Amino acid sequence: MRAYTRVVLIVFAVFELILGLWLTVLPKTFYDHVPTVDWDPPYNDHLFHDFGSATLGIGIVLTAAAIRFERWLVAVALLAYLAFSVPHLVFHLGHLNGAEPGWSVVLGVGVGLMALVPLSALAGVRKLT
Repeated sequence: MRAYTRVVLIVFAVFELILGLWLTVLPKTFYDHVPTVDWDPPYNDHLFHDFGSATLGIGIVLTAAAIRFERWLVAVALLAYLAFSVPHLVFHLGHLNGAEPGWSVVLGVGVGLMALVPLSALAGVRKLT
């Protein structure tokens, strides 16, 4: 379980750091080129920059937890990530686009995994020493 939890932290940290950099530096390209993002127009430059910066912050906390790998820090990092990913999942499941059934399935599965995988890693935190 230790290895699984560390891999989850690393994978999600890398994802969040890349996504955060992209959203902070080139937010309009994210809106223009990632399928399903434009289902909720209009584009807001300020909002995307802020979201990118917050995403970088979560990525930094996940990275710190993967490096130090202390029970308390791992739990805080995963809870911080889940504080984003669970409401994100709930929102998207309530706003799927019926005209795009294929992308709706991809989006639902993707955001579902973004919540379930870290949640499963959090379940093993008690076993960390």
